[in-house]
This record gives sequence, C-alpha cells and structure tokens, in this order.
Amino acid sequence: MDYQTTIQKEFRVTGPGLHTGRTVTVTVKPAFEDFGIAFRRTDRTNIITQQALATNVGTTSRGTTLGSGRQSIATIEHLVSALHGMRIDNALVELDGGEVPIIDGSSRPWMLELARVGVRTMATPRKYYTFTEPLHFEYEPTGSVFDLEPCDHFSVHCEIDFPNSVIGRQEADMNDFSEYPAGIAPCRTFVFLHEIEPLLRFNLIKGGSLDNALVYVNEELKPRQLKRLGKIFNKDINNFKVHDGVLNTTNPYFPNEPARHKLLDFVGDVRLAGCMLNAHFSIYKPGHKANNAFACFLMEYMKEHPNTETNK
Repeated sequence: MDYQTTIQKEFRVTGPGLHTGRTVTVTVKPAFEDFGIAFRRTDRTNIITQQALATNVGTTSRGTTLGSGRQSIATIEHLVSALHGMRIDNALVELDGGEVPIIDGSSRPWMLELARVGVRTMATPRKYYTFTEPLHFEYEPTGSVFDLEPCDHFSVHCEIDFPNSVIGRQEADMNDFSEYPAGIAPCRTFVFLHEIEPLLRFNLIKGGSLDNALVYVNEELKPRQLKRLGKIFNKDINNFKVHDGVLNTTNPYFPNEPARHKLLDFVGDVRLAGCMLNAHFSIYKPGHKANNAFACFLMEYMKEHPNTETNK
C-alpha cells in the first residue's frame, strides 16, 4: 500500500514575482490527510482557501493563475510542479501577495526546500487514478496535442516545436519521478529576446531578469535593441554576447532545456487534475492554456468514469 504524504514542518521563501515584480513571502505548511494542495492570500481581510484545481484557474497568460480578481494567485506552476515531483499529496501554501516568487525560474529551489524540511508519510492510502483506456485531446488554438496511455506509474514524453527559431524541435522525457530532481527541476523558464519589450508593455515580467531565464536570440542584435535592453536590465551593453543562440547572461544546463522546462510546467499543471495519475503522457506543444484545458478534460473524464481503480 502506498500512503499519502505532507511535509514535516513549514518553510518560507521570499522573492519578487516574475510578472508583478513585487516581493512576496510564501509559507508552505503541512496539511492533513485528503487535504490536497491549496493556496490562500494572507494579505486579504477576507481570507479564502483555494484548492489547486484546474477548474479554479482564472487565467493562463504566461503562467497559471489560481482564482481571479483580488484573491488571485499567479505563477503557481513551478511550486506545484515541485510538490508533484516530490510526490507530496497535502500542503497549504500561504502568500502575503498575489504572485509566487520566480526565484531562479525553475522548480529546483522549491524542491530543495521540500527536501530540507523533509517529507512525512501519513496513515491514509494515497489516491490514484489509473486509466484503463487511451485518451486523445487536442487544444486547437495552440495546436497542442495530448495522448494518454494506461500505465502503472506517471511518465511523460514532451515535444516542442518552434519553427525558424534557435530552439526548433526538441524532445524531453521523464520515465518516472526518480528522474525529476536532477533532470527536470533545475530547468529554467525561457523567453525570446524579441518578446521582452512586448511583455513589458503588457505589464508583465516586471520581476524578470537576465539571471532567472534563458534568453534566446533568433536575430542579429542591433545597436538600438542592445541599448534598450541594457536600459531595461541595467546592464553594460558591451558585455552582451550570443552563443549558440542564447544570450550569455546565463548558460543552459541541458541542450534541450526548453523542452525539459515545458515538461516541468506540465508536471505542475496536470497535478491540478486533483490527484496522482497513473498514465504515460505524450504531449506536443504544451503550454499553460493547453495544459489547463487538458487537466479540465481529465477531471471531467474521471468524474464520468468513477469506477476506475483509485487506490494503489
């Protein structure tokens, strides 16, 4: 029998949010059996606990945002990915602001904190959903495709495709959760250089830096562009170099780091289906909008097929 888990004790992380740039303190706390993963903002007089479920997601613009309006909590995917990757069933996440800190752009800092405080095994059996038939789902707006095959554990094959870019077509695999800490958790978010200014105009990535994201360059750096970039990030433009299509402010850990990061995001987003899933996922061109639509599809499927084995 496999049993539910939580963390041994609470821990805190403070840092700026990727999009708002505001400094937020996150406190991750142990939770009781069958609690699941939930978030709540402590900076509101009306404190509401929101379950981390796909049906509770408000927006998916450049990240996964739980809830809406004054109670919304943005960019939850890296923290939830770490909780899922460490196979933690129950946790309460409290924030004194509206966005989870970006830290280094990966889930590794969260994973290290979870490992530091320790995981506690509980007395209640873990809840799984084990699929008995293949499933196919397409998210037409982004051309994303999700195929699910029955399996006795969780595994993912991820493929991304950026035509005419320095990233191009990449693949990444996670055969089981034992590969998550070293092969998936360290992989950082990425952005194209030409996207930075439009994102800033849309009031996004205020907390982004050239240190917590891989910046890909698929065009020649022009003097005017370099000048603007230096001004935005307060960097000496003479130090900007491009090597293998990546701005030299930080170096990739893996040749296929973008594909691995997309897999990392999926590990977080699919956990919003509400329970541990036994299946092999083949995902093509995943993204937060498509991931959330797929997680909602899975929730509806599991609701309509309740007799599938849920405890292992």
